[in-house]
Amino acid sequence: MPAPNPPRLYTETLANGLRVTLRHVPDLKRAAAVLRVAAGSHDAPLAWPGLAHFLEHLLFLGTERFPADQGLMAYVLGHAGQVNARTNERTTDYFFELAPQAFNNGLDRLSDMLAHPRMNPDEQQREREVLHAEFVAWSQNAAAQQQFALFGGLCEAHPLRGFHAGNRDSLPVPRPEFQQALKDFHQRFYQAGQMTLSLVGPQSLQELKALAQAFADAIPDGHPIRQQEPPRLMEAGGNSYQQAGERRLDLMFALEALPDASPLALAFLCHWLNATKPGGLLAALRERGIADQLKAEPLYQYAGQALLHIEFTLSDNATAVGIREQLTDWLSFFAQQDWTGLRDEYTTLLQRQQQVSTALQLARQDSEQREAALSEPGVIALKDILKQMGAEDNFSGQWQLPAPNPFLQTEAPAPNAGLIRGQTSAHRGLRTFAQDRSRSRRERSPMQFSQALPDNTAEGAVYLRWRLVFTPGSHLQANLESRLQPLREDARQAGVDFSFGKSGNEWLLKMVGLQEPMPIILEHALKELTKPDADCLRELPASVAPMPIRQLLKVLPDQCLESVAESQDLQQLWSGARWDGLAIGLGAQTQAAMGLALSRIPGTADSQLPPPPAIPAKHLWAHVETGSSEHALLLFCPAAIDDITHEAAWRLLAQVCQTPFYQRLRVQLQLGYAVFSALRQIHGQTGLLFGVQSPGVLPLDLLQHIQLFLNELPGLIRDIDDANFMVLRRALAEQFDKAALPLAQAAELLWQGKLASRSSDYLSQLPHEILKIDRPMLIAAAQRLIQVEGGARCLSSRPCPGPPWQEAK
Repeated sequence: MPAPNPPRLYTETLANGLRVTLRHVPDLKRAAAVLRVAAGSHDAPLAWPGLAHFLEHLLFLGTERFPADQGLMAYVLGHAGQVNARTNERTTDYFFELAPQAFNNGLDRLSDMLAHPRMNPDEQQREREVLHAEFVAWSQNAAAQQQFALFGGLCEAHPLRGFHAGNRDSLPVPRPEFQQALKDFHQRFYQAGQMTLSLVGPQSLQELKALAQAFADAIPDGHPIRQQEPPRLMEAGGNSYQQAGERRLDLMFALEALPDASPLALAFLCHWLNATKPGGLLAALRERGIADQLKAEPLYQYAGQALLHIEFTLSDNATAVGIREQLTDWLSFFAQQDWTGLRDEYTTLLQRQQQVSTALQLARQDSEQREAALSEPGVIALKDILKQMGAEDNFSGQWQLPAPNPFLQTEAPAPNAGLIRGQTSAHRGLRTFAQDRSRSRRERSPMQFSQALPDNTAEGAVYLRWRLVFTPGSHLQANLESRLQPLREDARQAGVDFSFGKSGNEWLLKMVGLQEPMPIILEHALKELTKPDADCLRELPASVAPMPIRQLLKVLPDQCLESVAESQDLQQLWSGARWDGLAIGLGAQTQAAMGLALSRIPGTADSQLPPPPAIPAKHLWAHVETGSSEHALLLFCPAAIDDITHEAAWRLLAQVCQTPFYQRLRVQLQLGYAVFSALRQIHGQTGLLFGVQSPGVLPLDLLQHIQLFLNELPGLIRDIDDANFMVLRRALAEQFDKAALPLAQAAELLWQGKLASRSSDYLSQLPHEILKIDRPMLIAAAQRLIQVEGGARCLSSRPCPGPPWQEAK
């Protein structure tokens, strides 16, 4: 159940014109900032398409006070935070999340880069090439072009029909008039009156106010500027159109003159349109053999306009004829319903989501001014939307509404902390004794109930793994995941992130979030996974392939396990399965409620599952066909010795690599736009992961650049002065303080620790081990990395180049 008193939002407009929203959430482990500039790609001068997006990139290139290697990107990544920016049609967002003790320095860097960008011409030239590479990738990406083609039915004068990404031709950096336009755009829009700063964190409201004021003091004063209103989405007389393709129908609705409450009304409507459960529109279309998938989402909302896209994936042998009429009839049915129950459920859903949201998610919601319920003005807006979409007073179909979400129906138990009102210390002692006996029994169970984190919060995590004799076949796996999709969505709405995936011959079911609904979610999931179904091998519609580097990341865990034969027989897979698991942060009441579900887990319980085999000390190369002309490469290098000391050294090595690797390959050499390095734990194995996607550089050449960088690591470590070395090491150790770790991150660390056979106090040991790493130990780790003592596994969009690389089986 949602928190009875959700944190209230404080809003204020400061003296210099900056609008701020502040939210104090005491239980958060991180703080977040979102800075929204009321100017986007549609506000750029017509002569220079892409100028707004280009400026967003330039701001990350450093200032006189904070050069790029000390700027916001480097600082946040160096403190294990999140940072990014996005240029939208009429807004540009800059956002980051950090531990509270590092948050002030992050805000300082954000305000400085917004107010004092360096605008160096040479840096502009290099960054323009990055945007051009992104443009080339966009122009060759079928999904991106399909998305852009959706705007083809709009009025030609509307900016949605235009090009706004930016490339070499539209961003002529050397021309004085372009430089003047860039300067004018920055001065016009990057001032306090055109900005909203949203802060969320565990800091008190007074602390957040002080941080917001310090930020405002660094930003030029200003007043709101009225952005130019767009023309109508469509020519007079039309408000919808459709596009048909192979097994696909796209319906577009151009909505005009909507009231202010329309964004949440649209979200409410899309929620019920997208429902996959029995009783919903999609379930009815599936039963009639018309459509297999449906997705409704607004592609654009501004100044009372909205462009709603409803995409249908057609069933085999089905045609698009009549789908529009079916949708209109359902909308007419929906318009006639009493929405009281639907509104109540949707409000509960939003409150649950708020309860489990991260600081950054909350800050983004506040920045977008999202409401927490469909208000009466929202109901009026919804009626207007339905009318514009063609809903009528009568309907002819036998339609229903989806059944209520079963995971939203129960009350959350009170936390287990402290004495319950009226309870004596003697009662508590009896309860503790009983819990201890229960725990002793559970510690002998394959489902380990970890005591590494407190069990008196509302959140928890459950990991359940099956080791199989065979690898599940691709059709079987896809159908199992499709079968679980309605449950996954119901769980998400109830505040639980549920996933079920395959790595080689292992299945992993994971739940992270509010612990109260987890027992019933697990029961439902096990029922679905073990249900005999003759349709479990049916051919599913092909999905749009993600970008190449994401495809490689998805199959990397598979590549780190031994290859075994496939099976498409679900009963055969379950008959030979062995399982174990880990539950984290669950209170006594949730643990007791979990008993029934645990008794129904298929397979043989096994508390002694051996760890997956380590990568041999070899150079193994796996070719992954991505279906793209772009090149992508991943290099995974495990630690040579699998103990906590070497894990700590590898983590510090990853920290040292992160910013210089990005600066070298992405900024200086311009090799690609998807460039990263990070520490990864895969099946309990700790390693460094390097990744690059490039439109023109071949994978073998990308690998050579990575190897050149690695060869320079010992010298890079020697060049760090003693003071900065200690700061770097301390900052890394602080990231693993249990008091500061978000639950999802702590749970994943504990699960990987279990797979690596770490001790029960792994989380407590890790920061201490990091603080023990000195410079010689780190250089020794770098030498082991260079010598590939722990082996190396390369995933690439191109075939194996030959020795020293071997084709992975």
